[in-house]
Amino acid sequence: MKLVIQRVNSASVSVDGECVGCCGKGLMMLLGVGEGDTKEDAELLARKVVNLRVFTDDADKMNLSVKDIGGEALVVSNFTLLANYKKGNRPDYMSAAKPDAAKALYEYFVSLLQSELGQVGTGEFGAHMNIDMCADGPVTIVMESEMLRKK
Repeated sequence: MKLVIQRVNSASVSVDGECVGCCGKGLMMLLGVGEGDTKEDAELLARKVVNLRVFTDDADKMNLSVKDIGGEALVVSNFTLLANYKKGNRPDYMSAAKPDAAKALYEYFVSLLQSELGQVGTGEFGAHMNIDMCADGPVTIVMESEMLRKK
């Protein structure tokens, strides 16, 4: 699994001009599910995300997690994170999981975040979505579950 995390003041995702998910101060995430990814991958990423210290404390040091600040989250599925761009100029997405498997793991990841953070906004799986966000920092981190498995 590949995850792009952005610290935001707010973010929202809309489909056909209608907002389907949003968050206030917290984390906006794009999640790509790859062929062969498992629930363990989702668990590793979720555990890391909720404890990731990217919010500033009173000393202006990044010492607080989204959980520590009572922050919110928005998660949008994004298979294009799995793009293979080695050959030619048109990426292929052959390493992305098939839609049914990807949706199940996406929903599982969201449920793990919900159990830690409460309400978590989501996009609409498989839809063309527009994302609006007010990035904070900007602070952007790319995570891969494979890196977390190699401890």
